[in-house]
Amino acid sequence: MYRLLFLSLLIASAATVLASEPENASLEQGARQLAQQFAGQLKPQLKKAMAAGGPTHAIEVCANIAPRIADSLTAQSGWLVRRVSLKSRNASRAQPDKWEQAVLQQFDQRQAAGEPAAAINYGETVNGRYRYMQAQGVEAICLTCHGENLSEPVRATLEQYYPDDWATGYNLGQVRGAISLSKHL
Repeated sequence: MYRLLFLSLLIASAATVLASEPENASLEQGARQLAQQFAGQLKPQLKKAMAAGGPTHAIEVCANIAPRIADSLTAQSGWLVRRVSLKSRNASRAQPDKWEQAVLQQFDQRQAAGEPAAAINYGETVNGRYRYMQAQGVEAICLTCHGENLSEPVRATLEQYYPDDWATGYNLGQVRGAISLSKHL
């Protein structure tokens, strides 16, 4: 009797896992597209700001535009869209929760082991939500505001917009943070 019950539970569990795999693949695809959309909207605006007014202008644009993009994508998509980091620049919006913190630590380990930051991502279903994170790697242009040797005008502007900034000291290719997406199932 117990063996039959155990076998039934095992089969039901396996069927649930197999049924959720296509759903998770679909959710992951949607999350990837949304992460690309976020980066695709922000990056050109930052490059334009750098060209128009240098890094101090880019900091201002990032402080104002990035949260608006995340909020707009959240409203349009039904996903919660955030940027998070172990060394946050904006403590009111970029502090990772425990799950995000663990994934960011794994991202750092994967990058240190040789995986390119741009290729690092992770998704899973957790407590009735599908959660996905796409690493944001440090590119050459990022070092102007996130690197080790910041100019005095950049430091002053960071202090103005982000008085609790920890997001400096990075090197090329490191994981600076991630775009984090979450959707209730």
